Amino acid sequence: MSQNLNLLKMFIAVAKANNFRAAADQLGMTRSAVSQGVQKLESTLGRPLFNRTTRSVRLTEEGARLYREIEGPLEEIASALDVALDSPESPQGTLKVTATSIAERFLSGPLIADFIERYPGITLDIVVSDEAFDIVTAGFDAGIRLGEVIEQDMIAIPLTGKQRQVAVASPDYLARHGSPAHPGELIRHRCIGWRLLPETAPYRWEFERDGSAFDVAVNPQVTTNDMLLMIRTALAGGGITFGMEETFLPYIEQGQLVPILNEWLAPFTGFYLYYPSRRTVTPRLRALIDHIKQYR
Repeated sequence: MSQNLNLLKMFIAVAKANNFRAAADQLGMTRSAVSQGVQKLESTLGRPLFNRTTRSVRLTEEGARLYREIEGPLEEIASALDVALDSPESPQGTLKVTATSIAERFLSGPLIADFIERYPGITLDIVVSDEAFDIVTAGFDAGIRLGEVIEQDMIAIPLTGKQRQVAVASPDYLARHGSPAHPGELIRHRCIGWRLLPETAPYRWEFERDGSAFDVAVNPQVTTNDMLLMIRTALAGGGITFGMEETFLPYIEQGQLVPILNEWLAPFTGFYLYYPSRRTVTPRLRALIDHIKQYR
């Protein structure tokens, strides 16, 4: 029996999200259209695919079986269609990329601006997130992360060389409070820290010297998940903050922020563009890969 691929796409989206509204948002459709599409598929098959309540949506046994059987093949079909419809000479379509908020080289503007100027047929859909998740399951074509956290089954293309974290403060703050000579002295300073989520502990600042690595729980007086707020607070003399050197470099070069404890901060593996090894590389993804290689 021939099935409408769009109905199957709706079914897969709802099964992954366990929510009709979230699936509709992902597909760019109304909740009503997705609900009606799934109901039509259920009517055609003659069996319910979801158990629905006012608060939750869960796959039935038949729905779970169908999901297992069609998820992989449907992804392969979508990938094959992408390749067939996308031209290497003039790449077209949407390219979904997720990037960590500290990937300054990618997010600073010029790389993206140059890419969309060069490839007007490609629409970039970029989600900035520091949470760890499976980019395949989440529907992304590629991701940008530090090399040390990328899964081994991914293909990774260097975006930068080695990177380094730095501790910085404004000249005004250092004039009033002095500069720590050892990372352990940070606990006596006003620090501006970062945390991923409200329920997680603030990020522990990492240091290394003579091959020995250690971290410091600085007990920040200000904690946020917004790097821009960290920068602004430090610029205003609010304290010492910590992050990627590339992020702070414009302010360091202008003398607005001063790096401290440099001898305790060693370089490490930089950022990479990564994508699944088992997925066919579409011309639009190939265009981004080549652009990044040239941009280095």
